[in-house]
Amino acid sequence: MYTYDTVTQAVNGLKQRGYTIDFNLENENIVCHKTPITLAPSEFEIEEVYRFEGNSDPADEAVVYAIASKHGHKGVLVNGFGISADDASDEMIAKLNVKH
Repeated sequence: MYTYDTVTQAVNGLKQRGYTIDFNLENENIVCHKTPITLAPSEFEIEEVYRFEGNSDPADEAVVYAIASKHGHKGVLVNGFGISADDASDEMIAKLNVKH
């Protein structure tokens, strides 16, 4: 397992290791707006998770996910947690909260 001090280091490190797609969370799915990729929770696995806590501001809290799809797509999803978390379906929340 790798260790990173910042969200930027984690994203850059994962991209260097082949997680090149920038995923975004959209309620029921994760999507890449630059390419026509939409993945339901059943279509991907979370391979690595890195959690970052802000020193003084809860808005600085984030989670970086390394994601691989069943179709060979590999990318990164950055999401806040706690009060900064994006809205997501119950199925997506369960998927993102699995301990890896």
